[in-house]
Amino acid sequence: MVTAGAPAPATVDLGDPDTFADHDLDGFWRTLRDTAPVYWNPPAGGRRGFWVLSRYEDIMAAYRDDLNLTSERGNVLVTLLGGGDAGAGRMLAVTDGRRHHELRKILQRVLSPRVLSDVAAAVRANTRRLVREAVEAGGCDFAEEIASRIPMTTISNLLGVPEHDRDHLLAQTKAALSADTEDVDEVDSEMARNEILLYFMDMVEERRAAPGDDVISMLVASSVDGVPLSDEDIVLNCYSLIIGGDETSRLTMIDGVHSLAARPEQWRRLKDGEVAIDTAVDEVLRWASPTMHFGRAVVRETEVHGVRLRPGEIVTLWHASGNRDERVFERPGEFDLGRTPNKHLAFGYGPHFCLGSYLARVEIAELLMALRDFTTGFEQTGDALRIRSNFLTGFSTLPVRFRPDPRSTKEAASQ
Repeated sequence: MVTAGAPAPATVDLGDPDTFADHDLDGFWRTLRDTAPVYWNPPAGGRRGFWVLSRYEDIMAAYRDDLNLTSERGNVLVTLLGGGDAGAGRMLAVTDGRRHHELRKILQRVLSPRVLSDVAAAVRANTRRLVREAVEAGGCDFAEEIASRIPMTTISNLLGVPEHDRDHLLAQTKAALSADTEDVDEVDSEMARNEILLYFMDMVEERRAAPGDDVISMLVASSVDGVPLSDEDIVLNCYSLIIGGDETSRLTMIDGVHSLAARPEQWRRLKDGEVAIDTAVDEVLRWASPTMHFGRAVVRETEVHGVRLRPGEIVTLWHASGNRDERVFERPGEFDLGRTPNKHLAFGYGPHFCLGSYLARVEIAELLMALRDFTTGFEQTGDALRIRSNFLTGFSTLPVRFRPDPRSTKEAASQ
């Protein structure tokens, strides 16, 4: 039986970005989890059909299954439905097996907590400066003036992207997998993705001629099984790093402020120190679930809940549903900063668990601490514009007004 108020599954096309425009699919996901945990999203709009996994445990099992499922034909709908990913076997996110393991080891050298201690300190300083300036100004478009600046600054510093190029790269990453308006279509998104690749091709050439101490220079000097990484290998992984390093943190920050502005009781718990920052970070990530899905292609016939998945078929794993699964989370429809345990799926799971998870946690934690320290609260002062995507969810604008905390003036005066 379809849950009251939920759209009937047959009327919902998860391949269409417009489906997510109103962001009111909770009833739909609940229906799938209860009645069709392995659901076939039929072909529509010229797109292929694909399987949908909505339960937490099934998603986890799929992430662990590298025997029957592969990432090498794409890991998001835009590439899976488009016939494959050009980066397969070269870009970490769409590479499996031994090469994935070796590429991951290379990138872990610069993305591990031990190595990133100096980066974390820079994130703290940058975040507190941005928040303090916005509070002193009385308000801002939080999405544009704060959330867009923190992760892009961080990942650009790691990659060695000059400051004067960062606004351009930010605009391209925003368009690559989503759109702020209906005027941006898949052609525009493809052009943005190509623009990012071309930008990093130029940077790789520069680093081969004059290496520095950034991630691109490290990749230029790296090899797998004695074979140096090619220019294309490096460019594709830079693309993955800039997209992954920006999108998850930025959209989670925006959603976190949007959610806290609407729930003063949760803000009070954070402000008064009733909840640990790390615990709050996990709930903000669970609640936002900025990457709504990841995908796999079936390489060997397998079965889930009696449903046969055949080679060549697409399987999508929906964090948007798994992070609300009543079988795992108590009161999943409530935003609870004190929630524990909280084994959310925001960073995926298994061999492809997000390499940048530590950095994302640092960025979100520093934002929450800066808001706690510099404000007594904040309110949304205008409409928040949702992005348009079948992969990412969140807001591109969020106008807010801050209420300064008088106690924070001491810190501001000392800096």
